Amino acid sequence: MKKLFGAAVYKVNVDAGFTCPNRDGTLGLTGCVYCNNDSFRPVSCKPAMPMKDQIRNGIAYLSRRYDAEKFLVYFQPYSNTYAPVEELESFYNEALKEKSVVGLAIGTRPDCIDEEKIRLLESLAAKYFILMEYGLQSIYDKTLRFINRGHDYKTFLDAVSLTRNKGIFTGAHVIVGFPTETREEMLDMADEVSSIQLDFLKIHQLQVVKDTPLAAMYEKNPFYTFGYEDYLDFVVDFIERLSPDIVLQRLFATAPDNILIAPRWDKSRHEITRDIEQRFILRDTSQGKRFGILQKI
Repeated sequence: MKKLFGAAVYKVNVDAGFTCPNRDGTLGLTGCVYCNNDSFRPVSCKPAMPMKDQIRNGIAYLSRRYDAEKFLVYFQPYSNTYAPVEELESFYNEALKEKSVVGLAIGTRPDCIDEEKIRLLESLAAKYFILMEYGLQSIYDKTLRFINRGHDYKTFLDAVSLTRNKGIFTGAHVIVGFPTETREEMLDMADEVSSIQLDFLKIHQLQVVKDTPLAAMYEKNPFYTFGYEDYLDFVVDFIERLSPDIVLQRLFATAPDNILIAPRWDKSRHEITRDIEQRFILRDTSQGKRFGILQKI
């Protein structure tokens, strides 16, 4: 982002009031088994507040704390392309009115995009930085069924294909630690997402949070969730196999303590980041060091 804009660019999270086809009855009513949006929604991101106020408050806070000057408006909770294209155009243009906003990051499901919406995003990308963040979660259909995702892996691939070569940056979110997958299967996702030629990636460890179907499963039959030291080793292994061309936006999840059930590491974001960096140093490794090696063996 510094190369593109000459300065650090900060995300301003907004909740524009979107829902999800897995919650409004189109596909289901309960959502994905792990989903509690309070586990990742910042306190400042409140749907009851007009979007322009969310943006201005976010810009004011980031400007005071970090001397930030340039911003992306991040449409985060639920599926932020899940509306008629006319409504999306209104939301996106409203967000881009602020002079210090250089673009948008739009979190959505891969089954909530189509050619008409891509045309809208392509037109915006001619003037602004536009990043589509697709919730992949897993490349394995067995896992997508387990989490009640409502679509298969091919749907994600189709969405990425539709987005490609339109001037739009493409990102994905993956969750590691599902009880349906072995450690090696999780690591294989690094090879797979590298082959897709994504621009950005977020990595989350599976977290069990309150008021979710997954919490009920965990209470009835507890399954393994990543221990702290195990996760440090895992995420370094994963990133070693990841294409060095993919920009990492997130290395771990941090649900609020008041709703988090497992795993409980009792570590701050700063401590986790520091310990991951130290693990890279101790192992004398880096992103992409093993990229492509396994395919050649």
